[in-house]
Amino acid sequence: MAPQWYRDLQQGARRAFWTTFAGFGLDAMDVQLYAFVIPTLLMLWHLDHASAGLLASVTLACSAVGGSVAGTLADRFGRVRVLTVTILWLGLSSCLCGLAQNFQQLLVARALQGLGFGAEWAAGAVFVAEIVKPEIRGRVLGAVQSAWGLGWGLAAAASALALALLPPDLGWRVTFVVSLLPAIAIFLFRIRMAESHAFLASRRQTSWSAIFAGGRLSITLRGSLLATGMHGGYWSIASWWPAMLHTQRGFAATTVSLYFAVIVGGSLFGYMAGAWLSDMAGRRATLAAFALGAALSVLASTGLPVSDAVLLALSFPLGFFALGMFSAIGPVLTELFPTEMRGSGLGFCYNVGRGLAGLMPALIGLDVQKTGLAHAIGLYATSAYVLVLLATAIIPETRGRDLDATALP
Repeated sequence: MAPQWYRDLQQGARRAFWTTFAGFGLDAMDVQLYAFVIPTLLMLWHLDHASAGLLASVTLACSAVGGSVAGTLADRFGRVRVLTVTILWLGLSSCLCGLAQNFQQLLVARALQGLGFGAEWAAGAVFVAEIVKPEIRGRVLGAVQSAWGLGWGLAAAASALALALLPPDLGWRVTFVVSLLPAIAIFLFRIRMAESHAFLASRRQTSWSAIFAGGRLSITLRGSLLATGMHGGYWSIASWWPAMLHTQRGFAATTVSLYFAVIVGGSLFGYMAGAWLSDMAGRRATLAAFALGAALSVLASTGLPVSDAVLLALSFPLGFFALGMFSAIGPVLTELFPTEMRGSGLGFCYNVGRGLAGLMPALIGLDVQKTGLAHAIGLYATSAYVLVLLATAIIPETRGRDLDATALP
């Protein structure tokens, strides 16, 4: 049976929920595919770890631009209009990744993919937040965010299947190209979507720079710090975990998929728990608890001499905490800004944070020779979660805030 919050949604809100859920899932799958084909590219193209890290980081860096631009455009032209463009951009750029013939071409394709990747979340999170009641906003956005875990799981399954059934040089390409079809399907659904009432009711126009004016500057910086820490921890794990399992544990692609299935399973429970807690206990307490749990989980997984079986067991809390905390950031960032600058503020904070966090995969790639891959992941991920704890100490509590309010927090 569907939860009560879902049964309370109107038909238009349900449509918005599912089209955004599908977009976030495809967003996650397309971007995460690269992490699962890194071992194949290291072999086929003779890449070093630094180059492989750069291919991961360029997508995150460009997502900062894509998300910021999309958020601003969503404030000016509407959430739905932007979402119809972002999903096509994401599908086409992912297809280009699969067609790349060398490192340079893949670098450009990954940069273009990053623009669409950042844009999809920025417009989608604002859109969903504006169509639900304040008292259930955390649970609805958390449920939408859980699509990321499913997309991550689909990336693991699709890459394992393609690489098992096809020659390596063809298999990794197929994983990127096939995502164009679901992108087209989502686009056709979105062109029939209605705009959010909050956007239609807002008649004020502000410039993008308004998020830095007066008291907004402090809010924007604190939101960016929170996003940087959350993304820094997640992408340190997500970009290199498959390669770590492959190179240091000697796992085949199918075994790597098993470990990621446990991580994804943990993430789905984490999303639900984080969404519920953010509405019940508040955004700050939820973020702090999950950041602490993620730090302890990644330290145990990378810093202790655990067996394969223990590492498999640790994969569940790792997914639970590292991804579950993202249930709270969508509500926080939408509630920090008024309607006329909500897309700009959320798009900047979330994606600039992700862009800055994009340094993590590159730094890990550079440090592999000195510390080993597992220890490098643990070091950078834990440092990032310390930033989350710092940010939660200085951001305001926003639970229950009316999105029509425009006063400074």
